[in-house]
Amino acid sequence: MIYLETGSSSPYYNLAFEEYVFEKLNVAKEYFMLWQNDRTVVVGRYQNTIEEVNAQYVDEVGIHVVRRLSGGGAVYHDMGNLNYTFIVNQDKAPDFDFKIFTRPVISVLNELGVEAEFAGRNDIVIQGKKCSGNSQYCKNGRILHHGTILLNSDLSMIERALSVNRQKIESKSVKSVRSRVTNIVNFLDQALSMDELKHRLIACIAKDTWLEAGHISEADDRRIRELQSNKYQTWEWNYDSSLPYPIQKSKKFPAGLVSVRLQAEGNRIAAIHFSGDFFGNGDISLLEQALVGTPLNEELYQKLVRLRAEEYMKGISPGDIYEMLI
Repeated sequence: MIYLETGSSSPYYNLAFEEYVFEKLNVAKEYFMLWQNDRTVVVGRYQNTIEEVNAQYVDEVGIHVVRRLSGGGAVYHDMGNLNYTFIVNQDKAPDFDFKIFTRPVISVLNELGVEAEFAGRNDIVIQGKKCSGNSQYCKNGRILHHGTILLNSDLSMIERALSVNRQKIESKSVKSVRSRVTNIVNFLDQALSMDELKHRLIACIAKDTWLEAGHISEADDRRIRELQSNKYQTWEWNYDSSLPYPIQKSKKFPAGLVSVRLQAEGNRIAAIHFSGDFFGNGDISLLEQALVGTPLNEELYQKLVRLRAEEYMKGISPGDIYEMLI
């Protein structure tokens, strides 16, 4: 396994770096990365950014907004948070098996005397409060797994910067997002620097696999910066450009929140757009395009089955989607 650091706190560069390693570097190798972002809201691949972000506040205080490759919900990053990434072949872990990749983090926290454990679909918690959220992106037999580690983050920013759907808060049986997250420092008996946390994670992973320090070439860096400029810093990638649709619905499933905006002509779908904090494989726009022209009746259900809609929204069946739309 190759260990890489981005050497940057720019979220646009870091996410471009992560994608470049996933897409372009040697697929015969596995990679582990540690990286940090300056104050940033990172939205999930399928989310509607306008609905997730308190735009006025983030503009006023200069918080970055960027979309990642993977699904899941919006999160807040700052320099008190450490991000980690694994890029491995898919045969090392079934789709969306988060526990495998969270084990080193949990092990390090346990060694520090912190009783952390995996909970829910993608979290690490301490005494029921989230200290790490995780997400995955799968393509061509490869998995990109990344997660946050809240060491000493400014948690007050979460409620200020994010506009969280009320259904998500109610589904967690909490009063607010802020009330269900915590920093690791609150449970430590001694001080822990970010550098020491990094060193401990690297040492933990090195116990189980050969870990080799790696670097990218100047040519790779130029291509990463091109990807940063042409994708991750663009409005088209980071914000949902779809116009409001006449029909809007949302439902919270155990596998995530799904929102849909729909235009119909007669009883047929004229345009459709899915968003939410669910996980999935593939480009969901392909599913959306394939549904255009489909009648809003039993034929829609049959088409969702044929298109294997559950692959685009893991844990959510064609029947779930059909019932939501109808």
